[in-house]
Amino acid sequence: MLKQMFITAMLFVATMAYAETVRPAYYVAEFQPTDREGIKAYSAQVESTFKPYSGRFIVRGGEADVKEGFGVQGRLVIIKFDSLKQAQEWYNSSAYQKIIPIRQRSGNSRTYIVEGLPDNNSK
Repeated sequence: MLKQMFITAMLFVATMAYAETVRPAYYVAEFQPTDREGIKAYSAQVESTFKPYSGRFIVRGGEADVKEGFGVQGRLVIIKFDSLKQAQEWYNSSAYQKIIPIRQRSGNSRTYIVEGLPDNNSK
């Protein structure tokens, strides 16, 4: 009985430790369009490229209230992924690589992927 309780406790601790290490990742982009018609093809396709990788829009061009420093250049887009690995796999996927040139020729952008805090982080 004591051995079973010990094993159960160890499994619980291991599960909690794993849960705390799973960190979401965010693709962040600032985009200044130079060809508003040209970017429409990218916009129509991009969501279908990241959904298979757990991606979902959390910011898509909404108003930014800049408090200090330089303002957002153009539109701000943030896509959340369940993990850094999924975000990187999406970015490197053939489906997304195929449409990147559309974005690049339709405007100026600055993009990066950043790892966030675990979703269960309460501090």
